[in-house]
Amino acid sequence: MRFQFPLCVCALVLALLAPAAWAAAPTGYMGTAPVNSQSDDERAEALKTALANVVVAQTGDSGVLARPDVAKAVAQAERYVLQYQYRRNPVAGDAGEAKMTLVAQFDSAAVDRMLQRLGLGSADSKAAVSETPSEATVWIGGIRNAEDYARVIGYLGKNNFVRGAQPMQAHGDGILVKLSLATDLARFLDAVGMERTLTVASAPTSGDKVDATLSLVP
Repeated sequence: MRFQFPLCVCALVLALLAPAAWAAAPTGYMGTAPVNSQSDDERAEALKTALANVVVAQTGDSGVLARPDVAKAVAQAERYVLQYQYRRNPVAGDAGEAKMTLVAQFDSAAVDRMLQRLGLGSADSKAAVSETPSEATVWIGGIRNAEDYARVIGYLGKNNFVRGAQPMQAHGDGILVKLSLATDLARFLDAVGMERTLTVASAPTSGDKVDATLSLVP
């Protein structure tokens, strides 16, 4: 089946499909931070911000960043980085928006060990995940631009229940994604429903056979 995105969205998918492969990889957590240049100093600070975002996502508590031991660990962000890249901000200059976004992938195993050492329970939360893995094909709609696409891929990459995610097709304002899950689909959908990035729709919005239909929250 051919991609049927509008030309501008098709170009977006072609540009972002390769980064998506590593962003959703089960070996890494993705974090982002705004930047105005690619200088070494700004990159070092941005990596700290990106890792701080990962810590908050994994612990569910932004308050932990105020702890001196956590702040010290986050300050060593470069030791956890697998790879990074820059993405230009199409609305740079509007309301003080940064020119670019640094997108970094961190070693999930190393980050988990760091969180466990700090007593933040990441390893415990992962151990609680069901040991009945499954695969599912989901349709994710509501993707209007590059930022929306990055939000979806980033969410899947950080979700503890998602071992891998592979975009398969694109059509209209959505994408078809094959998920490798560490649990069953029902539990994954329950977790999605408790968060505010995606919502679970009641019926598919494309002609493809899917196991669930999701929609990005604006």
